[in-house]
Amino acid sequence: MTQSPKSAQHPVVVDFRAKRQGDLQLRVADWITKFAGSMRFVYIHAVAFAVWMIWCEKTPWPTLTLVVSLEAIFLSTFVMIGQNRQAEFQQMKADHDFSESELELKTNTELTRAIHAMTTELHRRIIEDPAPKT
Repeated sequence: MTQSPKSAQHPVVVDFRAKRQGDLQLRVADWITKFAGSMRFVYIHAVAFAVWMIWCEKTPWPTLTLVVSLEAIFLSTFVMIGQNRQAEFQQMKADHDFSESELELKTNTELTRAIHAMTTELHRRIIEDPAPKT
């Protein structure tokens, strides 16, 4: 029996993606961050800047410096958005995993106590109160 991809994902992943899909601003930020971190982004910029420097302006450096500086400001903001998103996800997953491990610890403790009680009772019945021989 195979699991569907959604059922195989960590519950925090499912909740996190649903939250991000429900907010247009977060979807736009995710798209920009994904695009800005791609080689396509690098190629487009390399070609655009080369065309601009070679054919569009006689002295491209002052304007190019301004454009690149502004772009760096915006891109660094998107990097921070991505880092915040990752940190939020990691915290949500850590909280979920902690809750799950605490529940597992509680269950294991209860099982250990039950096994101890049964073992003590068996010991009492077999060793301390053996059945009369007939």
